[in-house]
Amino acid sequence: MPATDPNLARRNRRVGIVAAGMVGGMLGLSFAAVPLYSVFCAVTGYGGTPQIGGTAPGASERVVTVRFNANTHPGLPWKFEAGQNKMEVKVGQEALAFYTAASAGSTPTTGVATYNVTPEIVGPYFHKVQCFCFDQQTLQPGQKAEMPISFWVDPKIADDPSAREVRTITLSYTFFRTLEDAERAGALAKAGPHVGKQRDASLAPPAAR
Repeated sequence: MPATDPNLARRNRRVGIVAAGMVGGMLGLSFAAVPLYSVFCAVTGYGGTPQIGGTAPGASERVVTVRFNANTHPGLPWKFEAGQNKMEVKVGQEALAFYTAASAGSTPTTGVATYNVTPEIVGPYFHKVQCFCFDQQTLQPGQKAEMPISFWVDPKIADDPSAREVRTITLSYTFFRTLEDAERAGALAKAGPHVGKQRDASLAPPAAR
């Protein structure tokens, strides 16, 4: 049997270490990306992110159809659904809709939702007044919760040539397990210490980064 080349063995070990680090880093970033992406979209309005707050100016004659979509990341043991498929909403009038979430986990689990509307051009005109997505949500094993959202569509949508013809808006939510909850559950236990550093960086205030 030919002797193993020591240089080749060292190179193989280095490649293995780098590959493991990349996998761990990608796992950590997949959790950290949720709050970072939410902050970015809330500031820029990118990706069809609705506006937050404001007072509905009052109903107009125009009516749009709002559809509701619900998704759950595989790492969160919840069943998350829209309470209604769609609603007919008068532009300028505040409306109320509901989502429901039920935990199939054996321990308390905490989730956080990202959201957007399509077509993306409607993002600046879709206002959320109250929403479960503003805060983290914790469910006990077997618990089911009703999650309301109140919203309105800005009449200024009629002044935007690229949005004035929109008649149907889809509001989508995706629930993810929070980074802290994933750590408690051991989902990041094998990712290595570098993931913890990425977590600390993602949670640090802007001035500290």
